[in-house]
Amino acid sequence: RFYWDLIMLLLMVGNLIILPVGITFFKDENTPPWIVFNVLSDTFFLADLVLNFRTGIVVEDNTEIILDPHTIKMKYLKSWFLVDFISSIPVDYIFLIVDLETQVDSEVYKTARALRIVRFTKILSLLRLLRLSRLIRYIHQWEEIFHMTYDLASAVVRIFNLIGMMLLLCHWDGCLQFLVPMLQDFPEDCWVSINHMVNDSWGKQYSHALFKAMSHMLCIGYGQQAPEGMTDVWLTMLSMIVGATCYAMFIGHATALIQSLDSSRRQYQEKYKQVEQYMSFHKLPGDTRQRIHEYYEHRYQGKMFDEENILGELSEPLKEEIINFNCRNLVANMPLFANADPNFVTAMLTKLRFEVFQPGDFIIREGTVGKKMYFIQHGVVSILTKGNKETKLSDGSYFGEICLLTRGRRTASVRADTYCRLYSLSVDNFNEVLEEYPMMRRAFETVAMD
Repeated sequence: RFYWDLIMLLLMVGNLIILPVGITFFKDENTPPWIVFNVLSDTFFLADLVLNFRTGIVVEDNTEIILDPHTIKMKYLKSWFLVDFISSIPVDYIFLIVDLETQVDSEVYKTARALRIVRFTKILSLLRLLRLSRLIRYIHQWEEIFHMTYDLASAVVRIFNLIGMMLLLCHWDGCLQFLVPMLQDFPEDCWVSINHMVNDSWGKQYSHALFKAMSHMLCIGYGQQAPEGMTDVWLTMLSMIVGATCYAMFIGHATALIQSLDSSRRQYQEKYKQVEQYMSFHKLPGDTRQRIHEYYEHRYQGKMFDEENILGELSEPLKEEIINFNCRNLVANMPLFANADPNFVTAMLTKLRFEVFQPGDFIIREGTVGKKMYFIQHGVVSILTKGNKETKLSDGSYFGEICLLTRGRRTASVRADTYCRLYSLSVDNFNEVLEEYPMMRRAFETVAMD
């Protein structure tokens, strides 16, 4: 079914582009390629109509597929059957029979009135342009198949669809600009007669008609000359209305797409504007403003998420999986947690809080009461003791763990040498988890004694 839909998609696009051109600009539509294309299209679309009665329907939540023929038939009859049926009427089979019969009485066929009637009936072929609804449905189905929901691929597909639709409407309007004067046998006040293009090649006629249509639709005037006949006036107004609608839709869609492409960046920019206004209101000095700016750059890196809210909405297994992925390696290096119960470690990881420090910031000051320990995700810190001896710690290291076991005062200071991304664990949170795991408390007290 997937490959069949792909063939139908290509055939539909071909029909939507070629049919209006053939009906409008080609006087002799009985050439073998034209007949083959149309008859082939009719055959394929009739086959597709039959296949739609035999194709399973995926239920919206994607957990079930309806395969009962009676249910499929009823659903299809109630939804798209009428549009698909009208657009699949085998017009060209009928025209082939009519053309064969009319060739017998060539005199009648050549009269102007008969010619106009035949031309007018040819417009019935435009019923196939209703297949545009199928094209849109197939594109939506493909977006669902490839899970293109909010990512870049989806945005590209939607922009491509929008531009394609606008170009197709311009193409149809260009054909309409020529078709109406042609059905009137090119009156003297129509734009084709004024520009002496009645007997020109179809390429030249189409190019001028498309230019005229695009001039109207982009609302940049009414083309090379003002419309003179009433028909031209009404056609021009119709083009302008359609064009203005398309233009408004394009601007609206494009704006929505650009905003949805990176909502986290937009959120960050809005937040930082508030921060700038706050700094301006309090008249903070320039160097402090610069440090705040750099802090936001490194803390959020241009994107802002409500992480607590996101994790809060997830199921417990998913939340644990994310936290384990982010922090498990940091805790694995620590002897306190090396041989601990995995459930205890997971519970501890959920209590970690992400923090960022700038170069020169004192993370811990000597002599203060310890309330947190830290794990270094990225960055370098210096441990400063009374003897002015420095020890460097980097990615994957930890410090300040003694405070978890004894509420003593800090015996050293810790200074950030680079931008440091750390995870902190507070004493209160540590004790809260220990309440649930009393066996672990005894193990930690033994380590503390050591």
